[in-house]
Amino acid sequence: MRELPIQTADPLWRQAISGAQILFVAFGALVLVPLLTGLNPSMALLGAGVGTLLFQLTTRREVPLFLGSSFAFIAPIVFSMQTWGPAATMGALMCVSLVYFLFSALVWHHGAGIVHRFMPPVVIGPIIMIIGLSLASVAVNMAMGRSGDGKLELVPYLPAMTVAAVSFGTTVLVAIAARGFFKLVPILAGVVVGYGLAAMMGMVDFAKIATAPWLALPSFVAPSFEWAAILFMLPVALAPAIEHVGDVVAIGGVTGKDYTESPGLHRTLAGDGLAVAFAGLIGGPPVTTYSEVTGAVTLTRNFNPAIMTWAAVFAIVMAFFGKFNAILQSIPVPVMGGIMMLLFGSVASIGLKTLIAARVDMDHPRNLVIVSSVLVFGIGGLALNLDGFSLQGVSLCGIAAVLLNFVLPKEKARPRNA
Repeated sequence: MRELPIQTADPLWRQAISGAQILFVAFGALVLVPLLTGLNPSMALLGAGVGTLLFQLTTRREVPLFLGSSFAFIAPIVFSMQTWGPAATMGALMCVSLVYFLFSALVWHHGAGIVHRFMPPVVIGPIIMIIGLSLASVAVNMAMGRSGDGKLELVPYLPAMTVAAVSFGTTVLVAIAARGFFKLVPILAGVVVGYGLAAMMGMVDFAKIATAPWLALPSFVAPSFEWAAILFMLPVALAPAIEHVGDVVAIGGVTGKDYTESPGLHRTLAGDGLAVAFAGLIGGPPVTTYSEVTGAVTLTRNFNPAIMTWAAVFAIVMAFFGKFNAILQSIPVPVMGGIMMLLFGSVASIGLKTLIAARVDMDHPRNLVIVSSVLVFGIGGLALNLDGFSLQGVSLCGIAAVLLNFVLPKEKARPRNA
């Protein structure tokens, strides 16, 4: 394998701070999955850090993406933990990587053209939009002081909205008006200012930070393999695999590079698969490319993949650093909610940009049907339940878009004034 290119555009200290910012952006969602499923958050951090490094090794450190815990596996992990136990669940999650390797082999054999053939801009554009818009309710609920699903009130509404507005406003102001180094850290600025205000308003529990140990050794869970658990978990990989393609295309739209050609979609899929396998091996949730990071890269315009290396290293260190882990977990939800509203909207905007850049003619009924159907399916939360197998969200939208593009007859180009 070719030696990783050395990134020298920015001083190391700037790369390190930008990497810390990326981890701040991804941290909330990264640790939320293990907290919801009963897994160890430290294992999620370790899996994300090492997984990102494996991804960079496979992709020759060309793609500015960070891998974090996948939300698609929350419900399946909970069911599998209750039915087959932690060890069998980890074994099943390791086997999920086989789906990535299969897709990678198909792309390697047929070339990246197979992706463009089945997922042209009229398909990939609305899918990218759904990646951002489907998470909009999570960001809004957090900004209003509620849990991501909106079921629990964690912070009273008015203080929450005040903190979220300040976090949002600070991020926007720094992203637009700042110069030099500060223009590279708008999200970090939003977190710091929002956290400071939240602390003054009594939202931060410093007692948990004080009692947290400085060093804490994560507890590993060795996997075992049971066919029932494996066959139950494998179909779930369809959602993050499709989202992976969308994220790779989306980040390419931001940086102006076609990563499906170089380093190649087969490499990015294989890298994601290796990361998933490692996460299952140590007892963490599966990882996937993060839309929040794409939004952060869009805002900062810092395309250097080396910052993802720094984010990965910080994640690994944090897996063993109990005190800093407690500080990050103490960030109130309105702070992250205010920032995520901007980040998820940025991802949706990339999908719209994809349609515009490709000059997709929305006057054609065929294109209108594909785009409108995908948007309604995704935003509306349509789910397809078949004998215990559920398909929804990005995975359902991806399949629907590909099938509609394949089935609907293509129209000949016609003049605008026709």
